[in-house]
Amino acid sequence: MSGRVRIKWEFDDDAKNLLLATPAIINNDELTITKDLESIRKIITGNVLATFFQPIYAMQDGSVLGYEALSRVMGENPFGEIRELFLRALKSGCICALDCACLSTALKTANTFSLAERSEYLFMNLCPETLMNNGLFLETCDSLVETLGISREQIVLEITEESMISNYAFFRQSLEKYRQLGYKIAIDDFGAGYGGLKMLSTIEPDFVKIDRHFISDIDRATIKYNLVDAIATACHRIGIAVVAEGIEREEELSVLQNTGIQYMQGYILGYPSPYMNAGPGSPPILSVNAKDPAPRYGEPSCIGDLSSRTEPIAPESQVINALRRFTDNRHLRSLPVADGSNVVGMLHRSRFLEENIIGRHGYGYSMNTYKTVADVMERNFFLCEAYTSIDDVSRRIQSRTTALQYDDICVTRTGRYHGTVSISLLLNAIMERNIILAKGSNPLTGMPGNDFIQREISLRLNQSMHFDVSYIDIDNFKPFNDHYGFERGDYVIKSLSSIITTVLGRQASSSFNFAGHIGGDDFIVVSRPQDSLQIAREINSEFESHLPIFHGQTDFNSGSYSAKNRRGDEEEYNILSISIGIVSTEVCRIESFPQLASLATDVKKKAKMENGFSIVRDRQLHRPG
Repeated sequence: MSGRVRIKWEFDDDAKNLLLATPAIINNDELTITKDLESIRKIITGNVLATFFQPIYAMQDGSVLGYEALSRVMGENPFGEIRELFLRALKSGCICALDCACLSTALKTANTFSLAERSEYLFMNLCPETLMNNGLFLETCDSLVETLGISREQIVLEITEESMISNYAFFRQSLEKYRQLGYKIAIDDFGAGYGGLKMLSTIEPDFVKIDRHFISDIDRATIKYNLVDAIATACHRIGIAVVAEGIEREEELSVLQNTGIQYMQGYILGYPSPYMNAGPGSPPILSVNAKDPAPRYGEPSCIGDLSSRTEPIAPESQVINALRRFTDNRHLRSLPVADGSNVVGMLHRSRFLEENIIGRHGYGYSMNTYKTVADVMERNFFLCEAYTSIDDVSRRIQSRTTALQYDDICVTRTGRYHGTVSISLLLNAIMERNIILAKGSNPLTGMPGNDFIQREISLRLNQSMHFDVSYIDIDNFKPFNDHYGFERGDYVIKSLSSIITTVLGRQASSSFNFAGHIGGDDFIVVSRPQDSLQIAREINSEFESHLPIFHGQTDFNSGSYSAKNRRGDEEEYNILSISIGIVSTEVCRIESFPQLASLATDVKKKAKMENGFSIVRDRQLHRPG
């Protein structure tokens, strides 16, 4: 059996000691693996394993949820880092024995801090291979918690996502044995391994720990924020608690406090320690004020801006209680049904009364009075996130059946119930927005003006979208306007407006793109980051093809023209060109429209320092070739 090792691990009669017997190596002459096995055997039997504990805090109040047990080798580790030890054990086929030894050390150490008398969880890492190893780990774990008097409900088994699972059905079956005994399950390093959403749906864990890759610099990377926010939203909707691990900076913590993540872990909150000594109160760093991830500007642009909170009703509540809510408040059009903060259904006034109180033959009240809300609630209801744009909500409503188009909208924020919005309120907001758009359009080009540009960009910031903003400016437009006349100048501006609209319309992501006319010869284009350079190059190319018309063939052929400058002296000017400065939220986290406008202006100035057509994206020059 080339390249593989078959090992039989035997334990002595006292399972608590977890002593490793001599391995029998079959059909393998690889000296490296033989040495690894001997080194791992010495670590397990040499009483050199130790456990450190890192606290996990609740985001809401800073209370200690539990501790993650982290294994350490005291003294010299022949593999260097602890991670390498586990990788070698996995490759050598002895990972189960190592996991059992680490488990024993962790439980015994935790027992010295009276874990059985405390309320915190103990999170312990293990590989999927260990969990499926013929019950050896389960027998070891169960024997130890029984002997030490620790509650099985206190133990959270963290399954790392970095290993590939070939048989998900068997894996789930193995997990069920632990669940039935009361153990909790967590997915560790979520997003960094092989399983992803498949592992999430297979395991249905109690906790998901988001890999530190997505947490690191989340305040500077919009795409990380979007992914973490999406994970938190999805997990919350299906009742899974989320832990953000690897938090090391105040800025990261500040952003995470607005994502709906319930728990947090990292060096900034507490280093691994040989003691389970985190205080009962919140760590001092939690005094950091969270920044609002969705600042609002002007009129409502997201559905969350319109929502108002209606106190939800529980699914186990009696129908009579729902009836009282409607009869006590004649303006109440709908009742959200929420299990905790998770919306599971809706009661719409007219249909609830007609179908469950009056009934077809007038006996609805008698037939349903002892039913619960869960028995009569509607599960086909309109649910959307608070940061969904009003336009998107409007389009989704139109796709619903006619009978449901006038139902109230239920709004969530990161998956938790936030409020409701009536259709009449939504229609009023759309009408007001259209009036504002009409008033704010540029009179020369008809394109959205400054107010609407600010609203559009603020909306995208509110939704934490990933986008680029291109600031477009015509070079030497004033002397052109003075020399050729205002009518020719207006023609150039309207031509550029048409060019921008045409170029954006050709893009595959045209529904995402947006263009506005700031004023004069200044325009703005919003696009996906991967499209911005191509859009800028096409605008330059199209504009350049119009130059003979703008200047006339004679001036175009000469490449310049003579006109008076601001002092009244004759000066030679180059023919028109365009400078485009591009700012990307892909590069830095933009928190407000003024911040974005300032950055865009600076980048545009750098573009204008170049002669002729130029494109500068985040301070790097890209020639429009």
